[in-house]
Amino acid sequence: MGDKPTYEQLEQRVRELERRSEEARRVEEALRESQELLENILTASAVGIAYARDRKIVWANQAMAELFGFTREEQYLGKDTRILYADDAEYRRVGQLTYEQQKSGKLMKLDAKLRHQDGHLFDGYVRVNILDPLDPIKGISVSIIDISDRKRAEEALRESEEKYRALIENANEAIFVAQDGMIKFANSRTEENIGYSEEDLVDRIPFTDLIHPEDRDMVLDRHKRRLTGEDLPSTYSFRVINKNGEELWGQLNTVTINWDGRPATLNFLRDITQQRKLESQFQQAQKLEAIGTLAGGIAHDFNNLLMGIQGNTSLVLLDMDSRHPHYERLKNIEHYVQSGAELTRQLLGFARGGKYQVKTTDLNDLINESARMFGRTAKNIRIHKELQANLWPVEVDQGQIDQILLNLYVNAWHAMPAGGDLFIHTENIVLDQEYVRPFGVQPGKYVKISITDTGVGMDKATLERLFEPFFTTKEMGRGSGLGLASVYGIIKNHGGFINVYSEKGQGATFNIYLPASEVGIVEEEKPTREVLRGEGTILLVDDEDMIIDIGKLLLEELGYRVMVAKSGRQAITLYEKNRVYIQMVILDMIMPGMGGGETYDRLKEIDPGVKVLLSSGYSINGQAQEILERGCNGFIQKPFNLRELSLKVGEILNQP
Repeated sequence: MGDKPTYEQLEQRVRELERRSEEARRVEEALRESQELLENILTASAVGIAYARDRKIVWANQAMAELFGFTREEQYLGKDTRILYADDAEYRRVGQLTYEQQKSGKLMKLDAKLRHQDGHLFDGYVRVNILDPLDPIKGISVSIIDISDRKRAEEALRESEEKYRALIENANEAIFVAQDGMIKFANSRTEENIGYSEEDLVDRIPFTDLIHPEDRDMVLDRHKRRLTGEDLPSTYSFRVINKNGEELWGQLNTVTINWDGRPATLNFLRDITQQRKLESQFQQAQKLEAIGTLAGGIAHDFNNLLMGIQGNTSLVLLDMDSRHPHYERLKNIEHYVQSGAELTRQLLGFARGGKYQVKTTDLNDLINESARMFGRTAKNIRIHKELQANLWPVEVDQGQIDQILLNLYVNAWHAMPAGGDLFIHTENIVLDQEYVRPFGVQPGKYVKISITDTGVGMDKATLERLFEPFFTTKEMGRGSGLGLASVYGIIKNHGGFINVYSEKGQGATFNIYLPASEVGIVEEEKPTREVLRGEGTILLVDDEDMIIDIGKLLLEELGYRVMVAKSGRQAITLYEKNRVYIQMVILDMIMPGMGGGETYDRLKEIDPGVKVLLSSGYSINGQAQEILERGCNGFIQKPFNLRELSLKVGEILNQP
């Protein structure tokens, strides 16, 4: 047996045991405090935290319980972890990722769709940590944050971005951001409008390169002043040069913004090229309308003067032998009167003064005859015709249509001084509202005439003034400048329209559109060329002394007795007193006080069977046409000669 420990040894061992016991107590206390601290931290954490083993929930903090709507421990302890997920598919997805994390040793983090105890779903941010990858049986810890608000915000942001992206990409305007003289952003419409894609523009092309050189300084000045804070109109227009070098009109709406923390402008550029063209056409039409009113008034008064000259000349020639020394001079005067009348017809044509004699017509017939006649004169012009068979008929004044065709042929001839080709094409065509809107006519069936030359062409400035009266590119004394003006007026007066395409050195094409008619074509007999004499009493009404004097002499020469009235009121008084003697009234349309229209209506009230020949220095314009539609028997335009007057009077007197 060994030696017994001494008292001192026993006492030392006791003190060692006591020391160890105290250390164990302190370690136990520290562990307890640490556990309490950890439990307090886990319990107080706003993050849902749980511990699971063998796919069962072993422990969860208060935040986790509240997150899923558990109120007591027994509601979730021992439950399968699948109750946390929206469905089995989501549960398997998370499980698969956890397994892959176990193999890789990485902390698994993901967004998952979770299910509250009341059944509603919510989005959670889930982190899973396997406590011991070498011993999975030890379980996993799971922490979950409700990110539903963030998801909703992200979804709202995504929807907002998609909405504004859709607005920007589907806007009619080119939308772009300009900063430091460069394009920083451009939508897809920019490419459609000006030909440049976003890749072409962004940080590659100075935005001033898109601006017409003549407008560049103005746009750049406005841009700089706006960036300095100056209050300027946000919308203005200027010319843009597209990728193909073509000139367009753009309307810019611009606002100042911050882009990447620095000043920039957000710009909305709308293509208004077509609008500008329509405005230009409208302004041109208004200008031509105003000039036409003036031209019509001049032509009316001039025709009255020609009437006096023509009438006196006709009367002198009636009793003059052709061997008389003044006979040829008087015939020359008649020729000059006819030239003057032709000039006024062109003026009235431009002034939209009306149509003379409207007949249902096959334009192919007129074109064939006019081209044949023109071809005899212009020997150095090759004429090519492509005329549609079964062309729709039109209701036109054949003489006026001949006039416009001849004017266009001659215009083409002058554009080809060394000779060339003239192409004439006709076709039936149906025009919709969108096409005819700029021209102020009705949609429907039209007959189109295209006349194309291979001449010198026209520049933009000439095209803009092409239909103005007295505008000509010819030398002084080589033309009146009324040819194309009358073409414009005649076509407009027939309810049609004309457009022109031309470039310098590339020839020109005139396209004429005339409304088609449903009325069939009827062949008419040619009138006699003899002077017809008659008898009876005619009331001649005109406010011009010269017309009264010469008209009375002409009618008397034809065998009629003549009563005269110099106003509408005087005519009414005379007719009321002498209606039984008066076989016919020749009535001037334009008179001061009571005009021709009102006088005609009063005469019809007195005698519904009264026969009236309407006379005017204008052609059959809107007012004259209205009087004819109310029952007036006929129309004659000044200046007229003795034969024309005799035929008209005889025609009306012979009416039942």
